[in-house]
Amino acid sequence: MVLELLHRNSSALQRLRPFSALLVAGTISVSLLIDTLQSLRAQGLPSVSQNFSQRSFVADAVARSAPAVVTLETQRTVHPAELDRGIPRGMTADPFFRQFFGFPRSFKPKQQVELGQGSGIIFDSKGLILTNAHVVEGSERLTVGLSDGRRTGGRVIGRDSLTDLAVVQLDDSAGPWPIAVLGNSDRLRVGDWAIAVGNPFGLESTVTLGIVSGLSRSSSQLGVVGKRLDLIQTDAAINPGSSGGPLLNASGEVVGINTLVRFGPGAGLGFAIPINRARLIAQQLVSLGHAKHPMLGIGLSTASASNLGETAPLGALIQSVVAGGPASRAGLKVGDVLIALEGRDISGPAEVISTIDKHGAGQPLRATVLRDGQTLVVSVIPQEMRAMRSR
Repeated sequence: MVLELLHRNSSALQRLRPFSALLVAGTISVSLLIDTLQSLRAQGLPSVSQNFSQRSFVADAVARSAPAVVTLETQRTVHPAELDRGIPRGMTADPFFRQFFGFPRSFKPKQQVELGQGSGIIFDSKGLILTNAHVVEGSERLTVGLSDGRRTGGRVIGRDSLTDLAVVQLDDSAGPWPIAVLGNSDRLRVGDWAIAVGNPFGLESTVTLGIVSGLSRSSSQLGVVGKRLDLIQTDAAINPGSSGGPLLNASGEVVGINTLVRFGPGAGLGFAIPINRARLIAQQLVSLGHAKHPMLGIGLSTASASNLGETAPLGALIQSVVAGGPASRAGLKVGDVLIALEGRDISGPAEVISTIDKHGAGQPLRATVLRDGQTLVVSVIPQEMRAMRSR
């Protein structure tokens, strides 16, 4: 009966032929085949009584946002720290060394033009592009290539190195623009589909497929210093030149901005900035020209069992406190363990940073700390990083 049902739909039979062959050979039971079909249906795949679509969900997802993916070509002038022949720049100022090494009297260091390339996504009808800060860093000339073949100029209107995000404004005269659909990265789950779109090695509209293989990966976990990142991990391939391009969900919504590829041990993993975080930073870059980064003035590491005790919750160990900073004024000390903020348990340093970012500067934040086996609750007011730097 099962085989008869399969033969009623030739396209379904093509997809399920391996199962029917095993059934005929007597190596698979009818009940197992039925269980398999029910499992496929539970995953949202068509039942055997339906015609299987020849079009994948990936093609539909890409069609929704890929037209808004752009190529960013940058140029910047490089002043080499060393001259040809490996001679340090300062030595050429001495006539003796110029004569000794055979340099002409009028010798000057050569300037070089460095070319770069990355990707970006148009997220606003005004021609605003979201990309990585490292893609446009130091650029003196910026050319934007669209998927429909148009090429136009662009200018950086805001850049934030801590989150590796930047916003580029397209030349107004070349519009209108295709707009990507932004999703909600807070709804992502490990195992969800992940589609990376970019222009690696100048190959436009390259698409790779994988899954979300991890969430809330901090930059410190990856050995990246000087960044304030809380990243989506994916096994969808992200190649050089794809930086700044979008990570899409199965519906074609942008859920992340591709920023980092892991080489060496653990190669094959890519990382993206969650779009909810990127959207907030982009709004600040457009309106203020810079991003806001509230902070407590502490250095953190993951707390160990020796810090917490066997029955204590996870937390973040305070390793350093900036003198005169918000944490210092609130009475926090080195060796304290942050176990909750605003009544919510803290699992580690990345969650502390994320919570403070969402809370903002200037408003009291209730922090629960573990000190010498005792639980204390203190009120600390996060301060804007720019204000702390100006002190």
